[in-house]
Amino acid sequence: MTNSFRSRGFRHTLVALALAGLTASSQAAPVTASGRSWCADRCDQIVLDWNLQTHQVIKAADGYRDPMSASRVLAMVHLAMHDAVNAAQPRYRAYAYQPGVDDTRTSADAAVAAAVAAHDVLAALYPKQKDLVRVALDSTLLDAGIGTTVEAGKKHGAAAAAAMLAKRANDGSNADEAYQPGTRPGDYRYTPGFDFLAAPHWRAVAPFTMRTPDQFRVTAPPALASTQYAAALNEVKATGSKAADAQRSTDQTQYAAYWYEFSDSGWNRIARGVARTRPQDLWQRARTFALLNAVMADAYIAGWDSKMHYNLWRPVTAIQQAARDGNDATTADAGWAPLLPTPPIQDYPSTHSALGAAAAVVLAQSFGSDNVPFTMASPSALPEAPARSFTSFTAAAKENADSRVRAGLHFRFATTAGLQLGERIGQQALTYTLGPVNTR
Repeated sequence: MTNSFRSRGFRHTLVALALAGLTASSQAAPVTASGRSWCADRCDQIVLDWNLQTHQVIKAADGYRDPMSASRVLAMVHLAMHDAVNAAQPRYRAYAYQPGVDDTRTSADAAVAAAVAAHDVLAALYPKQKDLVRVALDSTLLDAGIGTTVEAGKKHGAAAAAAMLAKRANDGSNADEAYQPGTRPGDYRYTPGFDFLAAPHWRAVAPFTMRTPDQFRVTAPPALASTQYAAALNEVKATGSKAADAQRSTDQTQYAAYWYEFSDSGWNRIARGVARTRPQDLWQRARTFALLNAVMADAYIAGWDSKMHYNLWRPVTAIQQAARDGNDATTADAGWAPLLPTPPIQDYPSTHSALGAAAAVVLAQSFGSDNVPFTMASPSALPEAPARSFTSFTAAAKENADSRVRAGLHFRFATTAGLQLGERIGQQALTYTLGPVNTR
């Protein structure tokens, strides 16, 4: 009887405490002893956590084998987070979600809004990974607690995600396009190990920051009979070869492997690493990663537009079939092979270079300087050289571009065009996308 009484008393106590807690927290989210919000001066960590979570979800879903689709997902997640944060308190212009007047009258928890936005986008795009995504959200909501500001944050996050999903629902990413390799000198042929062209339809996917996929289409590559073409072919033939006598330094071999991973993955890791030493508040951090991923997604789209337009063969094909190019300064080598496997897409321009240049432009502006030193490890690096250090984002982008020649994957003029393309995309995005709200 005593135990029963104690049990009933305990239950009554829990109910009383719960009701008291609801009453006390109904006006605001939990605060620290100093009066700051639950995440205090680390609210920007929400952005970094969900950036990494997005990578994990993509990898769990398909092994991170499709960088174009991955870049689209990363852009959608971070743009939705940006909109959710700015819906709670406007500081930058919205991308897809602008709350109505009635929705801005209640104070909202911006960090909760960001987490819910990221969760909802990922859960919609990867329904089979919904449990993994929900665990990440629950940890945020548990820390945030309950209250009107938290509920308002959830509302903004859900609305921002819904707006992003609606905006990209018919963006062309799920289209299909047939492709037939050419037969004339200079025409793209399938590269060794592949019998397909990667996502030819990506040239028509709706951009995130550009007006159209062809807005920054690069100029034509040099003619096969030109001196410039011969110089580029002979350079990659000599320095990008898999042969033991390749004219490539040990350092060049190391950074060829180091930068071989997908650019979208590598440059997000660079941004996360720099973020540890370059403080930003939640609004700044959300904008940084939104712009970073939007321009890299557009670099793929713009790059695919130019690649499909010019349809230029890769060095491995060009060198093996040099006898057909009509250039007396080139010599065929039927057994030539690149240091690393050539991706199944045309040569010109180098999208790897374009993504790096676009990322460097955004990160330099976002972190206040191009001259930001950092060190990063790479999963594609050689065991004896797992990490590299850089003095600036530009220096990293240039080495990233040069690596494609040293790996035997691109002509020099393709990497040069890629760098120029990425810089134009990045500069335009900084000028016209997610700008500060006019408070005058």
